[in-house]
Amino acid sequence: MLPNKRGMTDGPTSKTLKLHVKTFGCQMNVYDSERMAEALAPAGYALTEEMDDADLVILNTCHIREKAAEKVYSELGRVRQMKETRASGGKETMVAVAGCVAQAEGAEIMRRANVVDLVVGPQSYHQLPDLVAKARGASGVLATDFPTEDKFDHLPARTMKRALPSAFVTVQEGCDKFCTFCVVPYTRGAEFSRPVSQLVQETESLAQGGVREITLLGQNVNAYHGEGPDGKDWSLADLLRRLAEIPGIERLRYTTSHPRDMADDLIAVHGDEPKVMPYLHLPFQAGADRMLKAMNRKHTAEEYRELIGRIRAARPDIALSTDIIVGFPGETDADFEETVALVREIGFAQAFSFKYSARPGTPASTLEDQVPEEAKKERLRVLQDVIEDERKRFEQALVGRTVPVLFERKGRKPGQIAGRSPYLQAVHSEGPESLLGEIVEVDITAAGPNSLTGVINSGFAWDDRVQPAV
Repeated sequence: MLPNKRGMTDGPTSKTLKLHVKTFGCQMNVYDSERMAEALAPAGYALTEEMDDADLVILNTCHIREKAAEKVYSELGRVRQMKETRASGGKETMVAVAGCVAQAEGAEIMRRANVVDLVVGPQSYHQLPDLVAKARGASGVLATDFPTEDKFDHLPARTMKRALPSAFVTVQEGCDKFCTFCVVPYTRGAEFSRPVSQLVQETESLAQGGVREITLLGQNVNAYHGEGPDGKDWSLADLLRRLAEIPGIERLRYTTSHPRDMADDLIAVHGDEPKVMPYLHLPFQAGADRMLKAMNRKHTAEEYRELIGRIRAARPDIALSTDIIVGFPGETDADFEETVALVREIGFAQAFSFKYSARPGTPASTLEDQVPEEAKKERLRVLQDVIEDERKRFEQALVGRTVPVLFERKGRKPGQIAGRSPYLQAVHSEGPESLLGEIVEVDITAAGPNSLTGVINSGFAWDDRVQPAV
């Protein structure tokens, strides 16, 4: 078959089609990539790890990181070369761009990159089979409207066997907070929560496939307010308690949260539901109230401190992580020092820090008094040194203790297996592959730069209510 004007043949060369999905960015994109693969399976697509073998390539993009769009165009350059090579051999290759960059810049992607056959926003993944069929041989299809129907009602049930004993489940999408630096309200839309019954069914399916740990996802996950079986709105705390009842599910996590939605019942769940892991990602973004107001965060530094105190009162051993932006427009040295002081005061087990980068269309992108790049770099360096010191302190405190580890996969060394502690740290130990998918007591013997090392020892009982010494 001859390639058409977009470098594709007139039809597939066989009934078995291969799909390659490259995922950028957040955990929700990892989940979305899985759901896209599931949606396309009835159309004959099977996943492949090799892009060169793919009949359909999907780039699932993220708009959070710096220069996100340019990274997509750079990747599309590599995809173009691959597509042209396959076309010269008579093989069809379709290219789709999905995710938040697709939603924000769909028309521009179509204009700049004619290698792309389809641009699809995050709310239209359930339409992928029809969109791919429509795009075959066409001059490009753009699907970035917000459909009236709920995509989750139209996605297939999750029946895939899991390679790992942990899985993501999206429970909430969108955000109504409108932080001035953030594109999420524009790319994911208003807050939407899935019904409890739908989430129970999905989690039960995953549990039957061998999943032991579920991480609930949402752009503002603790704003969850899905319809419960009683017809009333359920909170995230209600949902966690219900999912904890599902046989086979031993661990529950959730991310990402907003301080304004950390309700009393959710704090209480951390103290009285043992399946909710002692780990919480709770971004504060800046330690100076002046910056928090400019960011439209709707909380103060003191309110954040008070909230952390209540959370630690409910679960003393909880490990905290956060997001921090340095160099937001107008940030002074004094403002930055308040951020550093808050990090030292709270003591995060992990933190993700970034230089401020303007996102087109967000209010902060038009603010004056932008911080010079060199100042942002230096502030980030100082902050990350403090964060690293706090991380090392937390992890070193676990050396000599015994923690339950959910082993997920083989390690990098022969005879080694790897998993996660309740605090989300990577843990490596020598052990048989028969322990993959099991939760095993491990004596922690060393803390490295990226993981803990331990020795399997089921003879030790571990009290998960004892706070690691700091």
